[in-house]
Parts: sequence; C-alpha cells; structure tokens
Amino acid sequence: MDGAPGIVVLGGINMDLVTYSDRFPSPGETVVGHRFLTYAGGKGANQAVAAARMGGRTSMVGQVGGDLFGPQLLDGLREAGVDVSGIAIDGGETSGIAVIGVDGSAQNRIVQVLGANSTCGAAQAEAVASALTDASTLMLQLEVPIEVSLASARKANAMGKTVILDPGPVRPIPEELIELADVITPNETEAAALVGFPVDGHGAAERAAEELLRRGARTAIIKLGSQGAIFATGWQGDTSTAFPVEAVDTVAAGDAFNGALAVCLAEGRSLERAVMLACAAGALAVTTTGAQDSMPTRAEVVAFLGR
Repeated sequence: MDGAPGIVVLGGINMDLVTYSDRFPSPGETVVGHRFLTYAGGKGANQAVAAARMGGRTSMVGQVGGDLFGPQLLDGLREAGVDVSGIAIDGGETSGIAVIGVDGSAQNRIVQVLGANSTCGAAQAEAVASALTDASTLMLQLEVPIEVSLASARKANAMGKTVILDPGPVRPIPEELIELADVITPNETEAAALVGFPVDGHGAAERAAEELLRRGARTAIIKLGSQGAIFATGWQGDTSTAFPVEAVDTVAAGDAFNGALAVCLAEGRSLERAVMLACAAGALAVTTTGAQDSMPTRAEVVAFLGR
C-alpha cells in the first residue's frame, strides 16, 4: 500500500449482538425473533475497516476489555488490514457491546454499553498524536470520552491534518469540536440534535448544513440514507444522487460512507466525487448483514458505480 493515504481513527470498538425479528416489540412485549448473530462493530472500528478496504493505510486507536471479546475484536481488525498497535486493553473493563435489533424493513434499534471505550484517556490522545505523524486524516466519532476526542482534534488541527467528525451516537458536544472539524458528517437524527430543528428532507438538510458551517465546520455533509447526501462548504453546495438497492441491514452504512469519504478526500478527490463514492459505499453496505463484514472494498465500489 505504498503511497496510500494515512488515516487514523480514534473511536469505539464493540462486539455487536444482533437479533432479527419481523417487528420491534412494544414496551413490555416479547417478540419472537428468527435469527441471532454476533459480529465485530463499533463506529470507530467500522470506519477503520471501511477506510482500509477502500485502500487507506489505516491505524486504529482505542481500547478493548479484558473479556473474551477483546482478542476477537483485535484479530478482526488485523485481518482487515488495520494497524492495531494503538489499541490498549483495559483488563478491569468489559469490551464495548451493542445490542442491535433489526426488523423486517431492515431498520435497526441499538442499545450500547461502552465498556472499555469509556475509559480511554491521555494515553489514547498520545497514541493519536504519534500515529498522525505519518497520516493526513483523523476520523472521530462520539463513542469515547469527549475530552479525548477534543484533545486529539486540537492536536490534529495544530499539525495541519484533516479532522472528520461523525457526531454519533447523539450526545452533547462542545462547540469547539464543531469548530475543529474540517468535515462534519451527521445523519438526519444527529443533525437535528445539533441544530435544534427536525431534519426530514433535502430542504431541512440544506438548512442544517448551513447552520453547521455558520458554527465553524469547514464542510458539512448530511447523510440522508436512501436519499443520498447533502454537502456544503463556503464555496460549494450540492446533493449527491442516491443509489437504489435492496436493503438487508442498515447497520454501519454511515460508517462505510465515512471510511470511503476519508480515503477519497485524502487522495485529493473533489468533494463532489468523494461524496458520490461514499454514497455508493454506504449503499453497498446495506445489501449485506453485519457491521465490519459489510464494509465494501474499493474494487466493489468501483464495480458498483460502473454497472
């Protein structure tokens, strides 16, 4: 991978426990499902795998716990081509887990326990700074303590690196983190939480992007799932075309989007082209079950666009 762009990902590493049922239960109700799977996930780890499969030279920084899931999570990242030297083991914590329900329309509901992700601290910020010396881009989400992400974003900014912030899962964040983001990539729910009004279509997404630019982000991309994405900078704004596919599992589609976006921007591609490739990667991800397992390769994305 000589010459491949260097990508550093600071974020969550989870084991996903997934149930499939025709519908979600109402409060107090038990619904009988028809399938159960476990697979490696976590927004940070998913995005690291996505970037590696898109051709990025990718390093992951984070923590796993001292339980049986820890070694499995590390092995999966290594097999995907991710450098795991920046991942620590917190023997006093469980690994992060996500309990995911998927219904008959391929929508999902997720309950997350952060575990070792929540004990990331100064050591992880130092690992990010070290890894960034040989990389161009830092990818952040909100599954590790905000203080660690903020310190890492400050360092990346001071080093002249690109900071891509995926503000999920929804939680309060300091305005400074938005200001440090070269690119911010919320989905509709996350965008609504950030801007304080519903984001339920292209028009609202455009207003949300404008608001995020006003608050300091250099580029705002609102991920709209099956409707594509809205993107805007101080000099360019547009909509990326959606790619119709038969959705099987929407888990981690946004992570596929972000991994592809980071690599394409790091390669120097235009924002419009990078967003289109990212939309294609996200579309491909929903056609396969799993989180990291559903992240497409560069060859698959190129073939998909050329069909």
